Amino acid sequence: MNETLLISILAASITAGTPILFAALGELITERSGVTNLGVDGMMLVGAATGFMASVTFHSPWLGVGVALLAGGIMALIHAYLTITLRANQVVSGLALALFGSGLSSYLGKNYVGMRPEQTFEKLAVPYLSNIPIIGPVIFKQDALVYLSYGLVVFVAFYLYKTRAGLFLRALGENPAAVDAVGVNVFGLRYLYVIIGGALAGLGGAYLSLAYAPCWLENMTAGRGWIAVALVIFALWDPWRALVGSYLFGGIDALGFHLQVLGIPVSIFILNMMPYIFTIVVLIFVLIRRGGRLAAPQSLGLPYDREER
Repeated sequence: MNETLLISILAASITAGTPILFAALGELITERSGVTNLGVDGMMLVGAATGFMASVTFHSPWLGVGVALLAGGIMALIHAYLTITLRANQVVSGLALALFGSGLSSYLGKNYVGMRPEQTFEKLAVPYLSNIPIIGPVIFKQDALVYLSYGLVVFVAFYLYKTRAGLFLRALGENPAAVDAVGVNVFGLRYLYVIIGGALAGLGGAYLSLAYAPCWLENMTAGRGWIAVALVIFALWDPWRALVGSYLFGGIDALGFHLQVLGIPVSIFILNMMPYIFTIVVLIFVLIRRGGRLAAPQSLGLPYDREER
């Protein structure tokens, strides 16, 4: 494999992995607070549709990003109300929102199918750093949202492990009663983190429609939201592992495209299945290696009731 091809595949891995990374970080934050959200794919779709619509209407991709964040947050607010206030089953609520998001995004975007925005997120080379052999063009010749994702991983890791607020976030998923006992509002914090998680899923969707493939197509996430949910398990609820995992999955996706370009005779259906097959294989590997046990937050998926403290 020549150097140019290697750089192309690695750079494409980061680009393809970025929407998954945004969604996975959002799901990681949500699950760390003790709430399972299986509606990530629907939130990504709504973010992709509304972000694209806003970008086309107001001729500003950044405004599209803002609208996508808001749309994803509103979808997550519905999930938070159902699961935190009403204590509905989190799996059922998430699945319902995934289906609702798919239908809603198709309805909202029906007049925008196949359109291309006037402005998109273009590649921006970081001076000097982009000239580093191999690493430079791979990491430092990306668009603004990719650079934002780098910073977001650093921020989430620092927040989780180095701040008092991050300690409370981790405690929410492990022992919410202990958080409540020190006078912290468990319900308010869970609402906040679920909404943040949904907003990041919306951002992942906006990246698809405004940067990765600047257009709107129905169900354009192609199941990436479900990969993000699986990736959180693969990453063992750690943002750095989520970063590596996202680029790994993105690499599998990018590899399939490059195999087609090189004319290697592989079925298009097999290439399309590769990221999902890889997801299943990785989950099985993680489960086997950990003896069927995962380091999930102990209170994940369990509604909190102050009367049961």
